Amino acid sequence: MTARKPIILCVDDEQPNLKLLENILVPRGFEVVTAANGQEALEKIKTQTVDLVLLDVMMPVMGGFEVCKKIKDDQKNRNIPVIMITALTTKKNRIKGIEAGAEEFLSKPFDQAEVLARITMLLKVKELNDKLICAYDNITSLTNFGEDIINNFNPLEFDLMSQVDSIVGRILRQKSDLFEKPETVLVRILNNRNNYEWFRYEFVFDKLERTPFQIVQELKLPEAVDSRLRFYTEAMMDGPLFQPFVEKLRAYLISVKNMVCYMSNNLSVFALNYGREVSAYDCAVLNSIVIQTLFLRSLSSQVKETEEAFEYTVQALARASELNDEDTGKHIVRVGFYCALLAKKLNMPDSFVNAVRVQALLHDVGKIHTPAEILRKPGALTPQEWKVMQQHTIHGARIIGDHARMKIGSSIAISHHERWDGSGYPDSLKGEQIPVEGRIMNIADQYDALRNVRAYKLGFDHKTTFQTITEGDGRTMPQHFDPQVLNAFKKLASNFEEVYERLKV
Repeated sequence: MTARKPIILCVDDEQPNLKLLENILVPRGFEVVTAANGQEALEKIKTQTVDLVLLDVMMPVMGGFEVCKKIKDDQKNRNIPVIMITALTTKKNRIKGIEAGAEEFLSKPFDQAEVLARITMLLKVKELNDKLICAYDNITSLTNFGEDIINNFNPLEFDLMSQVDSIVGRILRQKSDLFEKPETVLVRILNNRNNYEWFRYEFVFDKLERTPFQIVQELKLPEAVDSRLRFYTEAMMDGPLFQPFVEKLRAYLISVKNMVCYMSNNLSVFALNYGREVSAYDCAVLNSIVIQTLFLRSLSSQVKETEEAFEYTVQALARASELNDEDTGKHIVRVGFYCALLAKKLNMPDSFVNAVRVQALLHDVGKIHTPAEILRKPGALTPQEWKVMQQHTIHGARIIGDHARMKIGSSIAISHHERWDGSGYPDSLKGEQIPVEGRIMNIADQYDALRNVRAYKLGFDHKTTFQTITEGDGRTMPQHFDPQVLNAFKKLASNFEEVYERLKV
């Protein structure tokens, strides 16, 4: 990829003028496109990139002033400089051209030096203007990127590869005429096995493609330019210092003409082959995006560690609550999974599903206050003993407290023995008076209790337990459960059985 030649559109119905302009411009490195009238010129502007228009005032089909106005009225093309070529020298015509949006005027017969001077000046202005527009677009893109992060960032579900895909999709050239963006992006990521993985990104038929490849020997830039943040122009990449680097990538069918890169141990990004000269500004844009990603990765890792510590603390407290109970502790883990299955089936939000899975483990934490002789008694409890047993729901809510983070756990602790028909305890709540997490936990706890062996009963198999819950046996009845939760349980019965069998030991 060499630097693109500026394209100049010459519009004149006189062939000698067109030929003269070509003879002046082509030897200076300009690409010249000609049109015989204004309508033809507008059609060509629609189909290709044009950097400047030399426009005759007097033309058939559509006059120069009208063509100029149409160019300037088009949002996409209004920044294309227009030079009006005219034999009309009156003040009135110049004002008309200015009103149409023309930047400059050339009088016929035109002077070669003047033509080149005016074109060079306007192309420089356009280049600066294009950079300004590009900078504005990048700032807008970065702002939107930041807003998206704030609105959608979920540290528990953060995935570095997906985030990198999103970044590259923003900075990579999607269409051939977007010269301000890179053509190819290479990404190096340090994986969990402490090995580097390489990926090549390009847009193919308007679709972002990520292709993995493996560089046998580590790709290193010349020592003389070793730093984290870099940009390298075409002239620099053509120099002998970079030849080993360029040749190594060429072996992987990757050409490099210019480059902007960010390199760190965990994540490196190489943006290759911009359609223009690269600068420190491009480095700043890339740096901002990559740093945001690395920050999100670090934040996600810290949040996950905190969440794991929270879950461990919940499990430790739950295990302590079963110190005097007969179960090995697998019961509290199983009911968490049951509750998550039911909540997901009921289309509850993911945040609720995860919270109920973890905090359901604390449903019986109040048993810490229940005497061991009652918990382990092989026979039926006396009315007084049963009253003491029921108090574990109230004790549990008090132990957990009213912290917002533990709201679901506290609610489950006090309400998981309430029944849909109002025959439960401790408050004889009925129907939707019972919090949904309590209704979910009620059936989950009942399933596991029926399956477990206790001092006062044998454990049921899955089929008998399912039949008892759905049809009733006198002690356990279908009307004890929320009909919607019961229906979800029926659909998930095989999943309940799988969880129990997997975690019964």
